[in-house]
Parts: sequence; C-alpha cells; structure tokens
Amino acid sequence: MIDLNQGQIEKQALRCLFMEEWQPIATAPFDRDLELAVINYDGTHALIFPCRRILYGWLKSGTQERVIVRPTHWREWNDA
Repeated sequence: MIDLNQGQIEKQALRCLFMEEWQPIATAPFDRDLELAVINYDGTHALIFPCRRILYGWLKSGTQERVIVRPTHWREWNDA
C-alpha cells in the first residue's frame, strides 16, 4: 500500500497534466476556446465547458458569462 500526502498527490496530478499536453496558465492565448484545469483540495479537475481568456479573467464560450475560477493549466478545446 502506498501512503501519499496531499502535496505528493498534487505533484503527481501535475505530472499527469503535463503528459497530456497541458500548458501553464500564464501562456494561455486570448483568441480561442480552451479547456481549463484547476487544482483544489479534491485533486485536479478539467472544466466541462470551453472558456476564453479575457484581460481580467475568463468567459464561458458561447454564453459569454464570466467564470470565476483560478485555473492552473490549459489546452486546446477538443469538440470531439
């Protein structure tokens, strides 16, 4: 049995994200739909809807609703 603390779990989750072509949030472009990932107390999660970066945050693509989120990583949104 492997006993991991929360810090180790988060580091492992980040490694998995990078293996799937996730990029650091600071590099997110402004001109396209993106899939965002967040890390919280429960682990790493991808949002289930596409978002667009704006100057001071994020919008839900399609509805243009402001999304209050602190993403850590992004990748291209895949409609498939």
